Amino acid sequence: MIKILKFGGTSVGSADAVRRATRIVKDVAAPRCVVVSATAGTTDRLAQAADAAERGDGAAARGHVVDLRARHARLAEELDATAIVRELEGLAEATDALLDAIALLQECTARSRDAIWAYGERASSLIVAAALEQLGIRSTAVDGAGVLITDDVFGNASPLVERTREAARQRISAILGEGRTPVVTGFIGSTADGVVTTLGRGGSDYSAAILAAALDAEELLIYTDVSGVMSADPRIVAGAKPLPSLSYAEAAELSYFGAKVIHPRTVLPAIEAGIPVRILNTFAPNDPGTTITRATPRDGSVVKATTSLGGLALVTVAGAGMSGVPGFAARVFDTTAAEQVSVLMISQSSSENSICFVVPAETGERLKHALERMLARELARHDVERVTVEAPIAIVAAVGEGMRGTPGVAARVFGALGKAGVNVVAIAQGSSELNISLCVGEREREAAVRAIHEEFHSEGDGLSMS
Repeated sequence: MIKILKFGGTSVGSADAVRRATRIVKDVAAPRCVVVSATAGTTDRLAQAADAAERGDGAAARGHVVDLRARHARLAEELDATAIVRELEGLAEATDALLDAIALLQECTARSRDAIWAYGERASSLIVAAALEQLGIRSTAVDGAGVLITDDVFGNASPLVERTREAARQRISAILGEGRTPVVTGFIGSTADGVVTTLGRGGSDYSAAILAAALDAEELLIYTDVSGVMSADPRIVAGAKPLPSLSYAEAAELSYFGAKVIHPRTVLPAIEAGIPVRILNTFAPNDPGTTITRATPRDGSVVKATTSLGGLALVTVAGAGMSGVPGFAARVFDTTAAEQVSVLMISQSSSENSICFVVPAETGERLKHALERMLARELARHDVERVTVEAPIAIVAAVGEGMRGTPGVAARVFGALGKAGVNVVAIAQGSSELNISLCVGEREREAAVRAIHEEFHSEGDGLSMS
């Protein structure tokens, strides 16, 4: 069975990193398929180029591409892969031409942005395939636009599963049949009509998982610059440790609430196909990393990891006249949807006198005004007393399947926060008992993460339920 190896931006960001990645590929028995991200920082530069072109500043837009062209050419030279320089030049020239057209019109559609962003992964796949050839591994750079077939939601496309399965099996199987290793661009796909799409920022992991499912892979290996998913952000908690295993549900919760190792949607195709996912370190390939499977053996842990997400706002709608009114919450969230605002957490009092929810901070005031317009009559009658926005706030989440059915977990969480002097603004816990989420002020975010982590991962306590 085939294995899918996915390498992130830092894993292909320098000649040394690419050499490490190619040695890892060589050590994995064929058949294998490689998926690559753009080199670190490339997509950000392309986004800046698109913004400059939309402002009509063609010179600034071209300047970004000049820098990227030089970076890719230097990388090819350092890897003794000068044969691909002409192809890299062609990619840069095509991107320049598109940026010139955008600068002339001073309009950049989502479709145009996807075409610009595709440059980064296309360059990476050429470079990595050439580097594998240098190691004696026959390889072929593959454009994901012909393999991952998606809908036409440009900038955040979703795969058309059956069409992707058919296209991937046809294209990838042909390359494998020739005894070659495909090196596929992550992040990008195409509509059924062949128009380039992207899967959203950070979507290269998602691409790899889609391919793994389409090809019935044995395993998906995601190589990054850390040795697996950590029990907390090591920049916040000095004692954070890699987690040897996670369930799909735990991984999904952690990625949603700020864990940067995996993309929030990455686990979804793997869940459906039952494919194990391993998070590994390109720069420490012998580290065991984290294995993500449908279910993990109970290891005595309660809270497996503590994570957080900042830069948020808490919107509260409150008033005695809300109580017992059918459809009130629906109206609130219909307005939120109409404003295209993503809701990350919801909490409602049992009296129904208030409902609060967390949104990105930059959308808070806009949403408040929209809600006040929608609730103008209720506000005038004082059925709704107020719509408020509190920002900046953060969500801190304690995650672990061991919480299910374990008495006293919430008491330990809030006891630890109380000892640390952290004020909790709002709380949410699903009936799955997999996650306790709470809102705190942005300034208290790190203290809250440290307090919860220490409570469940203290020296000598490990992951125990004591």
